[in-house]
This record gives sequence, C-alpha cells and structure tokens, in this order.
Amino acid sequence: MEQLGKILIVDDNEDVLFALNLLLEPYAEKIKVAVTPDRIEHFMTTFQPDIILLDMNFSRDAISGQEGFESLEQILRIDSQAVVIFMTAYADTDKAVRAIKAGATDFIPKPWEKEKLLATLSSGIKLRRSRCEVNLLKEQVEVLSGAGSSVEESIIGESTAMQEVFATIEKLRDTDANILILGENGTGKDVIARLLYRCSPRYGRPFVTIDLGSIPEQLFESELFGYEKGAFTDARKPKAGRMEVATGGTLFLDEIGNLSLSMQAKLLTAIEKRQISRLGSTQSVPIDVRLICATNADIRHLVEEGNFRQDLLYRINTIELHIPPLRERGNDIILLAEYFLQRYARKYQKEMRGLTREAKVKLLRYPWPGNVRELQHTMERAVILGDGSLLRPDNFLFQASSPRPKKEEEVLNLEQLERQAVEKAMRLSEGNMTRAAEYLGITRFALYRKIEKLGL
Repeated sequence: MEQLGKILIVDDNEDVLFALNLLLEPYAEKIKVAVTPDRIEHFMTTFQPDIILLDMNFSRDAISGQEGFESLEQILRIDSQAVVIFMTAYADTDKAVRAIKAGATDFIPKPWEKEKLLATLSSGIKLRRSRCEVNLLKEQVEVLSGAGSSVEESIIGESTAMQEVFATIEKLRDTDANILILGENGTGKDVIARLLYRCSPRYGRPFVTIDLGSIPEQLFESELFGYEKGAFTDARKPKAGRMEVATGGTLFLDEIGNLSLSMQAKLLTAIEKRQISRLGSTQSVPIDVRLICATNADIRHLVEEGNFRQDLLYRINTIELHIPPLRERGNDIILLAEYFLQRYARKYQKEMRGLTREAKVKLLRYPWPGNVRELQHTMERAVILGDGSLLRPDNFLFQASSPRPKKEEEVLNLEQLERQAVEKAMRLSEGNMTRAAEYLGITRFALYRKIEKLGL
C-alpha cells in the first residue's frame, strides 16, 4: 500500500487516538494527534497534514456533530484544499450528506473496519496529491504568463540599493551562471532566486529548491542524489533526487552555509563531474543544472575558519548578489508596508486605506532586525487588531530591546547627537530634503540651517 502522507487525528477519546496511531503508523509518513479541536489551527500551520481524521463530537454534546462542522469550517478557511474525513459513533445518512456538502471528503463510522478505513485514507491521499498538482499547474501558468514583466515590477523597491540589485539581475538575464545570494534573514533571498530563474534562459524548466537549514544531515544525500529501492530501511521504491529532477533547469540551495564539510565535498564532486549516483546504485546519472545558492552567514569568514570549502565557494559564486537589509532601503519600508496593508486588508475584509504620517515615521525609525519578513508579520498583526481607515503609531508595538546591527558607545554630546540624527534622516530619505525634515519633525528651512551649521 502506498504511503498515506502526514495525518492529523483529532478525537477526545485517547483510546481511539492510540488505536488509530498504532494502526496507521506503518502506512503514514508522520502522525500527529490532538484531543481538542482548539489545537487544529496550530497543527495546520506547523505540521501541514495531508489528511485530517476529525471526530464530530467533543465536549458540547455527544450526538449533534455541531463541533465537528465548526472545526471543518475552520480547517477549510485555513486550507480550502484540505482533505477532512469525519469520524463518529452516531452515524446516519442525513449527517453524512451534510458533512459532504459542507466540504468533508468522506465519513467513517466508529468502530471502523480496518480495510475500509485504509481504503478511504488511500483515496484521500490521492485526492490531496491531485489537488496539489492542480494548484502547482495553476501557479506555473500564472508565473509563465508574467514571464515578460520587468524586474522592477516583480519586487517592490525604489531605493538606490535595490535599483543596483535590479541592474545586476538585468545583466544576468541571458546567462545561466551560478549565483550566490548574500543577505540577512528575512531580506527576500528566496524571492530574488525565483526572479533570477524567471529572467534566465532556463525559465519554464524545473526550478527545484532545497532548504539546507531544515534537512537533517543524514537525509541530505538521499534528498540531493536520490536512492534506489532497498538502499536503506524505508526505501521501498526508487526515488529521483532533487539534482536529477532539476536537470535542464535550476537548483536553489537555500542556507548553503549550513552544509557540513562532508556534504560540501559530495556536492562539489557532483558539480565538477556533472553527474550523480543514487544511493544504492553504482550507475551514474548525468545532470545539467544551474546553481543558485543563498546564505545569511559570513561565508568568507567560514572559509577562513575552515568550515566551508574554498573550492566549493569558487564554484557557486560566479556572480555574488548582496541583498541590502530593510533598514538601509529608506522609503522602501513605506512602499512595502502599504503593499502588505492592502494585501491583508483584502484578506481580513478590513476597510483600511493607509498609514498616518506618524505611523510612517515610526516604521522608518525602527531598525527591522527581521527585515521584510518581520515587516510583513507586523503589518498583518496591525491590520487584524487595528480599527478605522488608517493605521496609527499605537498599532505597531515593537520590543524596546530590539537587536541592533552593532552596539555603539553611548553619546551624550548634543551637537554630535544632532549631527547623527540629521545624517540618519538624510540617509533614510536618500537625500530628499522634504522627507528628511519630516523624519526630524522640523521644517525644510530649519533643516537647511542645521546642515549649514553642522557643515554637512
């Protein structure tokens, strides 16, 4: 029997949970259980199950199934393509029909028959995979339809730093050179990688990603190179590795700085020989991939310490692309904030038009240690909790002890503090005097006088 993927079981009877876990463990990729429906949202976002076995009755009553229908509605709001199979000891035709109409995939009575349960789950995982394939095809069609769009239209950014990134990507449009993307966490390195793919001659061919920060070292080789049936205990059928799947296209290795030295050596060999061998096989498979790698680490420092191979670095960084942190992108912070505001206002059906001037100043003064990802989460939270048509400064609650890029010695000299404030305002505004004056809370003419006084 084929693997049933990841299964979430929600039932308030611990005996039922134990029995189902014991029964399904040989067939499932992974199983999570919950005794109350209030844990569903947590598991939907962290575990991302392929199938959900959901009891219909919990604490409210024993037979109506109303809690089950409410949980189903919650699940489908989170993932409209979710495969939900109801379970109940009080099954009847009317309830089964209502469950299917409400969006459930199937209905299993308790006690269940093992063969029927497994057959139902098998049908459920096939449905789930079909839905995922359809969604993937839709995304591919959408991406392909926008292949001719310019670089600037793909990523929000008008700052000088981002314009330099765009200019470099334009120069790479007709090449398939290996590229190393450097930048802090949350700066959008994965977005840049996809943009590079869209602008390359290999666009329309496979784009395969591996997050090296989330794959255990013992699984990396099988993920990258694949394996044959019987290569290890759970290898029940042969599987192509990511490098083989990406042949003809692009392989994106995210967080390559996390790769161990032994795996670095194997990756280097594959790149140099342009061929790989699956685990459990002596036969070589030719590969032809363009490598795009990314890391938030100081990779040259890793080389100096002996934690990253210099010869591998030469192979993966024909071109280096540095993504600036958000705090160095000036008014891009406001452009991104307004974009996320509109996005989440639509999602949560809020009548919000924008940000007050004071809110913009607060966003610009914050150092954004989590970069664009932190800004996105901040805007979503503000939209959810905010009221009215405009977001105000009190809608943004930042931690007082936000990490800074570098700890500086405390300065109390008034003239020096004033100089630092003016210089920072000019940097954030990218030389726009009106905007710099707004950051400082003074008039443009007062700013001119300060610049003259300070000799800037």
